[in-house]
Amino acid sequence: MAEAKDERRPAGELEATVMAALWAAGVPRTPGQVQLSLGAGLARTTVTTILSRLHEKGIVGRERHGRGYAYFPVQDAPGLTARRMHTELDRDDDRRTALARFVAQLSEDDERVLRDLLESGEQ
Repeated sequence: MAEAKDERRPAGELEATVMAALWAAGVPRTPGQVQLSLGAGLARTTVTTILSRLHEKGIVGRERHGRGYAYFPVQDAPGLTARRMHTELDRDDDRRTALARFVAQLSEDDERVLRDLLESGEQ
């Protein structure tokens, strides 16, 4: 029987965990430093792979740190959410219908916020 730490987690969950560690750090972190901040459960090589993939996606930047890299987020959490929303819209051939259904499912409070943002031109 496999131990809990050996069970595979979805890539999105691992990416979210690594991003949370980078946001909390506030400064560029090496894969080893990220691994230490996450505690037990992820191998350094796994963290390195996740950071490399996030870099390829443009979600994190990196700078030289010795023979390797230190990584940092290029957006805050709300910026990343907005990016994901745009990605999903770009995947759909019928953008108008997708947006209409998204808006139709907003809560009254979210709809009010969206209307206020659109009217003010705030970003």
